[in-house]
Amino acid sequence: MKQSDIIVVVPTYNNPLTIQNVAQDVLSHGYELIIVDDGSNTPVASLLTPHERLTLLRHETNQGKGAAIITGAKEAQQKGFEYFISLDGDGQHLAGEIAKIIEACDGEHQIIIGARNFEINHVPNGSKFGRWFSNFWACWDTEQHITDSLSGFRLYPTSILDLVIETKRFDWEMEVLVKHAWKKRLIKEVVVECYYPKPEERVSHFKKFWDTAAIVMVHVKLLPRKFYLKKRYR
Repeated sequence: MKQSDIIVVVPTYNNPLTIQNVAQDVLSHGYELIIVDDGSNTPVASLLTPHERLTLLRHETNQGKGAAIITGAKEAQQKGFEYFISLDGDGQHLAGEIAKIIEACDGEHQIIIGARNFEINHVPNGSKFGRWFSNFWACWDTEQHITDSLSGFRLYPTSILDLVIETKRFDWEMEVLVKHAWKKRLIKEVVVECYYPKPEERVSHFKKFWDTAAIVMVHVKLLPRKFYLKKRYR
C-alpha cells in the first residue's frame, strides 16, 4: 500500500486550540484530508484556511465520534479510496506515524490499530487502567490479540460501511472491531508514538464513567450473539 492509496479522516468536536495544528501536520506530510466537524460550538470552517487537499464536512448537531467517522468513511469511499486513516483532532496522534500503520497492512479488509506507546510522561494512570480493562473484553469478543482497543489512530477499510453498527459515539470504536472480527477479518497493531499534554493542557470529551459504561454495554449486548454465532456455524 502506498501513501496515495489512503486518505486521512479527522473527526473533531470542540478542539479549537488543536485542530489547526492537526490539519497542518497531516497536510504537510502529503496526505489528502477529510475533517468532519461534529457540531463544534465554533465551526471548524472558521478556523482553517482552505486547501486543495482538504475536504471539510460538518454535522450541525453533535452526533458522536462514531457517526463522524462514518461520515468521513462515506466521503472517502465516494472519492474512490478503499482505506482511510482515522486520527483524533486533539493533537495526540502524529501524522508522521501514519507511514508505520500503512506499512503494516499486507492484506485485504484489515483494520490496523496504532497502539500507543504509554511509556512516556504525562499518561494518566486512569488511561492505563481503562486500556487494560477495554483490551480484556476486546480480546474476548474478537478472539484476536489487541493491546490498545481504545486507540482512535487506526487504518480502516471502507468495507466497514457494510457492517451493521448500532452505536454512534466512543463505543462505536469498540463495536466496529468486534463486528469486523466476526466477518473473519484481521485486526493488527503497530506501536506508534503519541503526544500526551500535561494535565492542565489536556482536553478530552471522553466521559470516564458514562463512556466506559457504554463500551461495557457493547460487550454485554454482543456476548450472547457471539455464542449464538459459534453454535450456529459449528
